[in-house]
Formats: sequence, structure tokens, C-alpha cells
Amino acid sequence: MKLQVRIIAPVVLAIICAGTLATFLWWQLSQSTLLLQRSASEQEVTIDTNSDVISTTVLTDPRDQALFHLRQGDMLAVRNEWAGAAAQYEQAVEAGGGLPALRKMAQAQLQRRDMKGVQETIKKMKKEGARAEDLLLLESIVALRKGELVQTKSLLENADDSPQKEYGLSLLSIIEGNHTAAREHLDNVINGWEPVLRTYARTLVAAYQEFELFSESQNIHLVTLLSRALAQVQECELALPLLIQVTQTKGDYRDAWIVQGYCELSTERPEQALASLEQAYNIDPQKPEVQYFLGRAYEETGDLANANTFFRYALANGFRPESEIRRSIAKIEYSIGNVSEALQQYEVLTSLPDASLESFHGYITTSVEAGKTEEAFYMAQKAVEKYPDDPSAYELLGWAAMEADKIEEAREALETALEMSPFLEGAKDKLKQLDD
Repeated sequence: MKLQVRIIAPVVLAIICAGTLATFLWWQLSQSTLLLQRSASEQEVTIDTNSDVISTTVLTDPRDQALFHLRQGDMLAVRNEWAGAAAQYEQAVEAGGGLPALRKMAQAQLQRRDMKGVQETIKKMKKEGARAEDLLLLESIVALRKGELVQTKSLLENADDSPQKEYGLSLLSIIEGNHTAAREHLDNVINGWEPVLRTYARTLVAAYQEFELFSESQNIHLVTLLSRALAQVQECELALPLLIQVTQTKGDYRDAWIVQGYCELSTERPEQALASLEQAYNIDPQKPEVQYFLGRAYEETGDLANANTFFRYALANGFRPESEIRRSIAKIEYSIGNVSEALQQYEVLTSLPDASLESFHGYITTSVEAGKTEEAFYMAQKAVEKYPDDPSAYELLGWAAMEADKIEEAREALETALEMSPFLEGAKDKLKQLDD
């Protein structure tokens, strides 16, 4: 039986909305990180000319340093770059970030299936005085992901009442297929005091509500909607067994293959993701979301030629956000030595309304690599116009001016950067180079 559009559409729409939300969250996190950088009393900014990322490290107040690494980790997590996020959260822990940093690190370790690491983090959280209910939820999720359903049930049912207990029981009920109990537990979470879990519970309840709109829907559609919701609340590891049941039962269910491929990408299973997304592509080769995630899978497996091809298909078919896909194309073109094409992509990126300083940095470093120092200097000026309150933009301008042999402009830009943030070691080093 062919799936009806009204059943398929909500799944795909949710994936598109998730991408838009991720972009918005990335912007919010970027803005909060920028504010943190400005408020720190001493910083070091390093510009790596072989990268399009500007790295900033806060040096004086450990609390600021820990918060900075937390924000950096959050930005990477929004993009599902969990290896980088885990590294940032670890630095936040080392900088004295305490329980907030440990909780974030546990989250990243769960996404990376680092069960040993999670258990070590739980021990550290206990030493830091973490709440019993928070530890309960982490321990129950670890047990769930190991498939230890009896142990999970015993652990949760013997615990004191809390939103964490109810949320853990709701996940267990979903896995067991006891949807009546799952709804009851989720309602208890929504009426509870834990704000993050309330949001997660609403996401899961929305899947049930969506399913109930269509009385003729089969259970396989509910499982797919719940799997998508689990992916949205960062429980891909629990979603995958459900999705595999769906795709094995109905091999032409495109949207189940998309969510399965997304979850496999998110949990660092690129080979499996590639196979799942190829199935989705065989069913619907024109869907830009399929093309984009397939490009991601090829990129993760090291097949840059195919990754580039599918990214371009997705771009031509209107994938959004445009900035995300152009950034991916630019990085690939640069890595394979096609500097001129990389420059074209970065030029478009810098002209978009949501152009980030990262995009300007990518254009400038690529221009310098190509020997186009005048173009680099021009774009650095545009970066300062767009980000007049960011000392990193002035340091970037100073570096571009140095490369273009514009000594006075370089000196002025670097001095401005240091006036805005007196402890920018990168700017100090460049000024010293000018004086030598």
C-alpha cells in the first residue's frame, strides 16, 4: 500500500523545521559566545590560516573559561559534531565548570556511545554532589541503551517520584510498545518542575497527537513518528532499533530511511548511514533533504567527490539553510585544491543576510592561499563593517592587511582590536611582527 502524503508530510516537515531550528540555535549560541568573549578580562585569539574557524580561549577567570567552552561545545552539538563538542565539554570540566559541564559531557558521551566514559562521568557527578534524580535518569538511559530493560524498570520503579523518574519510565514504555503508559508518564513530566524534560516530553507527546489525527494510520506510522521525536530529543540510540523494525517491515518507507540515516550519522555510524540514505535516495532521488544527508554520509566516509555531487544536488533543489550547505561545498572544494570554486561559495556566504564571521574568515584565508591578498583585504573590511563590535574582526583585518603589505592599515586594525580587548595575544604577536 502506498503511503499517503498526509502521513509522510509531517515527518519530512519536521526534519526541515529541525534544520531551521538548528540554524537559529547556532545563531543564538554564537551571539552568547561573542558576548562572553567581550566580557572576559583576558583572552587569546588564534587565527589558523588553514581553517575557517576562529579559536578563542579565555585565560584569566576559570568560570569564564568554563562557560566559553560550554558555549563552544553547544554550538558544535547543534551541528551534531559530537566529537568536537565532547572535547569542548571536557575542557569546560577541566576549567572548573562543575556539574553543568559534567552533564554536558555525559550528553556528548551518550551520543558517541561512549558508555565507559558516561559511567566515569556519573562517578564524577556523584562526587560533585549531583541530585539523585539527575543521576537516576542518566543511569537509566545507560541501562536502556544497553538493552537492560528489566534492570531499567527496577531502577526507576524503586526510585523516589520525580520528573526524571517519569521521563525514564516514558522512554522505557515507548521501547516496550506500551503507549498508554508512555502517555501517562509524559503527562506527568509536562506537569513537573524540570523545564528541559518538559520540552522533551512535549516533543514526544506531539508524535502521539500527530498520529491520532489520522484514524486509518497503521502502527508502523506511529513508530516512525516516535522515532523522529526520539531523534529530536537526542535519543537516536533508542530510535534506531525501532526504525530498523520499520524499514525491515516496509522497505519503501522513505521517511523512515531518512530518520534512520540521520540517527546513524548523529551516532557516528557513517557507513550504516550511507546505506540507509542510499535506500531513501533510491525511493525519492529528488528530495533535497535526502541529497543533503547523503552528501554528509559520503563526506564522513571520505568520498569527497560524491559528497560534493550530492551537496550540489541539494543546493540546486532548494535545500535550506543555504548557508550550511554552501559551507560544506566550500570546505570540500578547498580540501581538494579547487580554490577558485571554494572562493565562489564563500563569496555567496558572505553576502547572505545571516553571514557569520566564520564565513568571512573562510573567504579571507582561501584568498590568501590563492595569492589574492587584495581581495582578502577587501573582504576583511566588509567583515569589520558587519561586526564592528567584535575584536576578532579587527584582528582578522589586521592579518589580511599584513598579507597585502598594507602596513599602516594593519597596524591601525590591530591596535583597534587591542583597544577593544587589551589581552589579545594574537594581535600582540602581529603588531610585534610589524615592528621587527
